[in-house]
Amino acid sequence: MKDEIFLDTNIIVYAHDRSSEKKHTISKEIMEYLWERKKGVISVQVMQEFYVCVTTKILKPLPLKDARKILECLMNWHLIINDEYITINAIDLQEKYRFSFWDSLIVQSAIQSQAPTLFSEDFSDGQVVENVKIVNPFIQDWRNYV
Repeated sequence: MKDEIFLDTNIIVYAHDRSSEKKHTISKEIMEYLWERKKGVISVQVMQEFYVCVTTKILKPLPLKDARKILECLMNWHLIINDEYITINAIDLQEKYRFSFWDSLIVQSAIQSQAPTLFSEDFSDGQVVENVKIVNPFIQDWRNYV
């Protein structure tokens, strides 16, 4: 959709991980903004990565049932299911842009969603890939892109 924002896993993780205060605050603001306006987009991969990160990798892991509740809420957003076409096209992105395969899946899912913007800290800020602008909201004001 034209006015939606695709979120990479790291944004959602930071919204629930208080160990990095600045990133937590910014991510929480983004999540609240997108939630209120129903403009968030994620993929199944983002859901899976989020679950693993917040239950095992952050400083204070969330209880499994809390992580599950968050995922159940996120299922109300526009959800991209990584199918065989996203997988094959991600391989092409990997070859063309030299992204990791997993990052290529994120970008290809954002392309598939038709969201014009992908919020992530894992790519070059301002890079455009197949009409999707990648914005690192920790470097510049994310409000300029919503």
